Amino acid sequence: MDEAVEICEVRMVVEGLCAAKAAERISRDEVKELKAISKKMSSAVSGGDVLGYSELNQELHRRVREISGQHAARAVLERLRAQSMRHQFKLAMHPGRPNVSLPEHLAIIDAICTRDPAAAEEAARAHLRSVNTALQEIASGDSAGRL
Repeated sequence: MDEAVEICEVRMVVEGLCAAKAAERISRDEVKELKAISKKMSSAVSGGDVLGYSELNQELHRRVREISGQHAARAVLERLRAQSMRHQFKLAMHPGRPNVSLPEHLAIIDAICTRDPAAAEEAARAHLRSVNTALQEIASGDSAGRL
């Protein structure tokens, strides 16, 4: 779990960069696309579709990376994602996590779609800080034998 926390800390910086760059580069069609993802994410959470929400979460993060145009950052994030796959499943299944992360994702989308790089970077970093907190909670539960 220590490795997952460290990976999350690196992601916080790199995904913040990608969100800021996406806010600078986003097209009208991409704004529509991200807004459609936000609606689907909201529907998944309200319908209790944890796996669907998890897939949309991955899609959102992937699209932000792509829109950013930061090829080196994309490569780093994809490598880190592969290293932390087993922890991502635990995180997705963590009770109440979608209700916490949905407003964080919506804040990222809103900041990117309004072309506010500083707000997009901060929203992405805030989301990853929250992920880190959840990972630490999961680690505590694992060591206590609760998961």
